[in-house]
Amino acid sequence: MVGAAYAAITALAEMAASVAPSGDGKVARSLRARRGLVARIQLGARDARDPSRPLVWFHAPSVGEGLQARPVLAALRNAHPTWQVAYTFFSPSAERFAESLAADFTAYLPFDRASNADALLDAWQPSIIVFSKLDVWPVLVERATARGIPVILISATVAERSGRLGWWSRQLLRDAYGALAKVGAIDESNADRLVSLGVSDDALCVTGDTRFDQVWTRAQATHRSSPLLACLASPAPTVVAGSTWPADEAMLLPAWNALRADRSPRNANTHTARLVIAPHEPTPAHCAAIERWAQQSSLRLRRLSAIDDEWQAAPANVLANVPANVLANVPANGPANVPANVPADTVDVVLVDRIGVLGDLYALADVAFVGGGFHSAGLHSVIEPAAFGVPVLFGPHYDMSREARLLLEAGAAYAVPDASALHARIATWLSDRVKRDNAGAAARDVVKRERGATDRSTALIEQSMRTPSR
Repeated sequence: MVGAAYAAITALAEMAASVAPSGDGKVARSLRARRGLVARIQLGARDARDPSRPLVWFHAPSVGEGLQARPVLAALRNAHPTWQVAYTFFSPSAERFAESLAADFTAYLPFDRASNADALLDAWQPSIIVFSKLDVWPVLVERATARGIPVILISATVAERSGRLGWWSRQLLRDAYGALAKVGAIDESNADRLVSLGVSDDALCVTGDTRFDQVWTRAQATHRSSPLLACLASPAPTVVAGSTWPADEAMLLPAWNALRADRSPRNANTHTARLVIAPHEPTPAHCAAIERWAQQSSLRLRRLSAIDDEWQAAPANVLANVPANVLANVPANGPANVPANVPADTVDVVLVDRIGVLGDLYALADVAFVGGGFHSAGLHSVIEPAAFGVPVLFGPHYDMSREARLLLEAGAAYAVPDASALHARIATWLSDRVKRDNAGAAARDVVKRERGATDRSTALIEQSMRTPSR
């Protein structure tokens, strides 16, 4: 019954794709992208697929899962440059991310029907299929394993309250999880829950979470002298608020007003603090709401795009007006054009109005606030700032986040219940350098300790590969 219902749903979805309306919504974009999708994949494979070369097919439904797959994909590319790689995704939000990967083939994944699965298996002839985090597609798994193609899962994660543990999902996916050749879980507790989904004990091993490798590598490669960070250099104590939703801002913005108004001796200099805020969805309406708050609060706000434009366009003679501590962060081979209105004495709030840069902006932070903890969608990545040695704050809804619990246990983070507690904790960390440094060092140590999953996941793929037919 469950299988029949699933087949009916996928058939309806495919029908909907043929009549999907125009518009920028995720659902409409996802449906439209699947019109003629299989034919495009087949055409691309005819032009570029070399059957004599092994092909690894990665699937990650959205950006979060893609971030877990990316370091493994890169490691395989380095170790086996002759192999080919296919990468599929489901959500329109992952389209730009997929284009950034070093894959031979990138595409939306067609709806999970036997005809679609067979068409892609024929076109790409994969040596292995690698799912990231938790999503598996039961029909695709069935058709692949019937051909002797191993299917594995890396950075496997199932939260304690995951919907996958519900009756309907377990009935639908049990056979698919049971057919997986190997599953690399992020830790023992997740491995136990994966068994309850149907994964066999023989297939399970603990390989860790590749996100820790990904954020560590990015942090090590990020330099404050880069143009992006140099144009924001400031002596002001800085809080970077990343991936915020309106529900997070309902706590953060009042807390920030209280912080700026705080003149108590124990909280020296917090009234000069600077906020860098990066909404999770920097839509015009969302950015406009933050700008209204800043205006009403008499805070001088500038958008990152405007600051960056001035950095690129300003004449060299503005250097004479820039403080020495800002000039110290100008790249030696970068543009000799630091705009005079970038330093903190003229900017109280930087509004990040584009995506893709938050992981670097945490390098500016003395303290980080990560969004999602006051929002039903769940907490966003807390290990991005932790990799820079930055202590982390977030809201109370973090129970689905293993990495948040690791930071809390290490004394590297606090979960704050409201605006008052958020104000108090920011003030403490900005005013007490020793406490801030200790928490930041603990955060960095958590990320450092959890590294290594990329190598273990890569080895899992190598060991599971099917030898290509000649």
